[in-house]
Formats: sequence, structure tokens, C-alpha cells
Amino acid sequence: MLACKGISLYRWEAADTEKAVYLSLLLDFYGQLLTEKQREYADLYYNENLSLSEIAENDGISRQAVRDSLLRAEAALVSTEEKTGLLARYTELQKQIGEAEALVGQIAALNAESLHRPELLTLSARLQQKLDDMKL
Repeated sequence: MLACKGISLYRWEAADTEKAVYLSLLLDFYGQLLTEKQREYADLYYNENLSLSEIAENDGISRQAVRDSLLRAEAALVSTEEKTGLLARYTELQKQIGEAEALVGQIAALNAESLHRPELLTLSARLQQKLDDMKL
């Protein structure tokens, strides 16, 4: 799981892509829990890569007001994830699906190399379809 604790938005630099990805994912999961303006500013900042000044100018408010809104949004998103753990569970599920897909590939390769059993090929294909269905 990506970690973000202890990283202040105020000190966040554009090079800190791990935090940007983490907060963008949190926004996808919990964005509807934010106010409309918090969600809008967070989307513009984390997903559209606009600066605080650009967001402020577009909305006719101060840079500080945008920053304050983003700090509240970030706190709400991180707090919600700490309480629910949905993003952590989603990330773990995606990892497990990837591992299962690798196993399906190994079974199919082994079958092609030596077993040549059509029913194994069919089962591998069905299992792969189930794994594809599990992806969100």
C-alpha cells in the first residue's frame, strides 16, 4: 500500500508523485464525501496538476483559501481511509488478482509444453475470465 502519513500538503513538491497518486486514489474512493468545492479543487490539483495559484485565479479566490480547502480535503480523505481501509483492501485485491493471473499463465504454459489436455486449457480460460470479472 502507498503511504502518505506525515507528509504535509504545504511542503508537498510536484516530484512527490507517490503522494499525488495516493491522494488521487483516495479522491476516487471517497471524493463524494467532500464538499463540492473541496472535490473540485482536489481534482484540479491532484488530477489536472494545476497549481494553487491557477486554481485560485480561475475561481476568483486567494491562493491561501485554495490551500486551506485542500488541507481539509486531504485530512478528510486520509481519515476516512484510516477508518475504512477500502483503498488498502482494493490494492491488496488487485495484487492478489495479478498473482492469480500469473499462476493461470503458468498452468496454461505447462499444459502447452507437456500435458496437452484441452480441459486444462478450458479451465485456465474460465479462471482467467473470472479474474477479469473481479477487476474493477
